[in-house]
Amino acid sequence: MEQDLEYNTERETLIIPEYGRHIQKMVDYAISIEDPVERNKVAKSIIGVMGNLNPHLRDVTDFQHKLWDQLFIMSRFQLDVDCPFPKLNPEVLSEKPETLSYPKQLTKFRFYGNIIREMIQVALSWEKGPKRDALEVNIATQMKKSFLVWNKDSVEDDVIFNHLFEISDGKIDLKVKNETLTESEELKRQNKKFPLDATKIAKKRHAAKSKKRFSK
Repeated sequence: MEQDLEYNTERETLIIPEYGRHIQKMVDYAISIEDPVERNKVAKSIIGVMGNLNPHLRDVTDFQHKLWDQLFIMSRFQLDVDCPFPKLNPEVLSEKPETLSYPKQLTKFRFYGNIIREMIQVALSWEKGPKRDALEVNIATQMKKSFLVWNKDSVEDDVIFNHLFEISDGKIDLKVKNETLTESEELKRQNKKFPLDATKIAKKRHAAKSKKRFSK
């Protein structure tokens, strides 16, 4: 006895695969209904089934709007029913998104992060005086602390001063002021107490769990 088997490779491609073929067949059936009253009733039933797949979001207003948009998309915009929301324009789907501007960063000193560069710009906007001098030293200290996250040995203050001088386009020069930053060992202790890199914390925890698992 031969059976007619239907393979997915031979079926029509699903428009929104997440909802499955049964929902797609329900949408196709709704399109074929001639009675507008019955067609609207079936459409609302389909929305209810779609919402049941995400019960925690079913009664949220924005989510209901999204379900109706997806219903029209699955119907290839052929379903003529009353929608409680503005109907989605098919042209919106074909529009290309706006090009995002590429962030302009100093790749040479990427390890310092954007906050340091923003702090430098703030310092440069202040009038010269004790407050600006204190901020410049704090920026240099934070740079040294960030540097030690990636370099576990030590770093001379002159290296940090040179980097700060370059990033600020020569407008902040702590070398001529004979400033002294916190010692590397103290900053490394601070990094251990208040680590900057959450990824490293996660790796350590994962390694500890793996060690316990294999030691059993």
